[in-house]
Amino acid sequence: MFEYHGWITIRETAANEDDDVRLRQIIDELRLRIAEMADPYLLDLRWMNGEPFIHLGGNPNHRSATDVIDLFEHVAAVAPGSYGLLHMRDDEDPGHENEVRVLRLARGTITQHTEALLSPCIPKLEDPFTG
Repeated sequence: MFEYHGWITIRETAANEDDDVRLRQIIDELRLRIAEMADPYLLDLRWMNGEPFIHLGGNPNHRSATDVIDLFEHVAAVAPGSYGLLHMRDDEDPGHENEVRVLRLARGTITQHTEALLSPCIPKLEDPFTG
């Protein structure tokens, strides 16, 4: 199981002085990429209060069934002023089976961290298996 929940605020630069024409080009390209992903879960790009955001969430059987990490990496490359978080729980991730991991996008860089508020999943989120 690969559960994920995340968001990205899309900005061309960290200076918060985006070129409106370039930002709209980036958004148009991201809309095409999202449409090609054909993700059956939550994947939404929309403008709110004059700023573009991506929201995503899902729970496929395996991590390989989704491109969400690739999407974060792509946004980091084309819009390095963007920032956001992707919380992931992957019971097939060696060494991290009992953790919620956080992918952090900031200033064009992606880093991974353990989410201390939700990890270890057993016992913080679930009881130990007793069967």
